[in-house]
This record gives sequence, structure tokens and C-alpha cells, in this order.
Amino acid sequence: MMEKKSFIPVEQFCELYHIEFSFIHHLKDYGLIEMEIIDQNEFIRMDHLSRIEKMIRLHEDLGVNFEGIDIIDQLLMRLEEMQSELTQIKNKLRFYE
Repeated sequence: MMEKKSFIPVEQFCELYHIEFSFIHHLKDYGLIEMEIIDQNEFIRMDHLSRIEKMIRLHEDLGVNFEGIDIIDQLLMRLEEMQSELTQIKNKLRFYE
């Protein structure tokens, strides 16, 4: 099991971001985030916070529904993968120059 330090309680996260607890549960129900249960409390991984912040902004600021958030999230993850691949290819090319 991971240390509690790498997690934030869902309740505390909701208070910090002024969002409803149900929003986080909807994200979980749609498979957009995972929550860990530690000592009968729900937690979010700290390294997922920036991704969840993007989802909050999409929903709150732009009115994107959960299906739309899912599509955008998948596209953003694919874009990051492609960016990483491009960086690796550039590094290989520099080696041969």
C-alpha cells in the first residue's frame, strides 16, 4: 500500500476546489478517475490532481458533460503520448547527426 502522503482525502479535495462530492463520484462512475479506500476513507492520488483540475475546468467553465470530459481526457492523454514519442525520435535523430 502507498503512503497516505501521496493521497488527498476526497472530502478535503472537494472543500479546496469548492466542488460537490457527487462530481468526484460521477468522474469515478464514468471511469475517469480512480479512488483509493484507506481506513474506510476515500482518497485521490496526488499525482492525478492536475488531470482532475482540467476536468473540473471543462465541466464548470465550459459546461462539458461527463461524456465530453471522457473524450477530451482520452485525446489529451494520446497527445501527451505522441509528444513523448516525438521527443524520443528527436533525441535519436540528434544521436545520428
